[in-house]
Amino acid sequence: MDSLGTVLLVWAHPDDDIYTSAGIMAASAAAGDRVVDVTATRGEGGSMDEERWPPPTMGEVRTAELLRSLQILGVGEHRFLDGPVDVDMQAHLDEAGADQVKSIMAEVDPDTVVTFGPDGMTGHQGHKDVSGWTTDAFESIARPGARLLYATQTPEWTAEWVPKLEPFDIFLPGSPPQTPVEELALHFVLTDDLRDLKFQAIAAHESQVEGKR
Repeated sequence: MDSLGTVLLVWAHPDDDIYTSAGIMAASAAAGDRVVDVTATRGEGGSMDEERWPPPTMGEVRTAELLRSLQILGVGEHRFLDGPVDVDMQAHLDEAGADQVKSIMAEVDPDTVVTFGPDGMTGHQGHKDVSGWTTDAFESIARPGARLLYATQTPEWTAEWVPKLEPFDIFLPGSPPQTPVEELALHFVLTDDLRDLKFQAIAAHESQVEGKR
């Protein structure tokens, strides 16, 4: 992969970044590029086992999991937005996040911005909100030559993996987005080493993957 320069990634929940862009983050960080990861919420509504992970503790639990996963990938810069809270995957996030994304983008001055497409990848509303905030910020303040990349999947990936993931109710009807390889702005394929790092980073989100491996 050619250098993406300074990379800014903006997501809704802890672990969104790992599933969509762990390889890109790890490869860019290893190459010496600046990588800044932004998460809108702390995953406060993400308890899969309320006895083991009581809901009032989830923000703290998932923050720690996120930071561990980024350490595995070699990413040292992360920001949480102040205001948006993860209550319901189908609920809009607090619009206070929009101006914060713009401020972070102005500060970081990225060469490459990575986020959800307008479809939100899984179709969830919080993902769509973050996509909109990031797109608006990019269009208003990104410098000439910067690139905005939306996460997507190839038809081949979708055919292989969506049926396997159906028991986990990850994708709403009509998702994930699919883009033929020849139409991709960036086709990033994980090496074996990067795949191993990604799996380690996913495993760091114990509260979300326990019992799913």
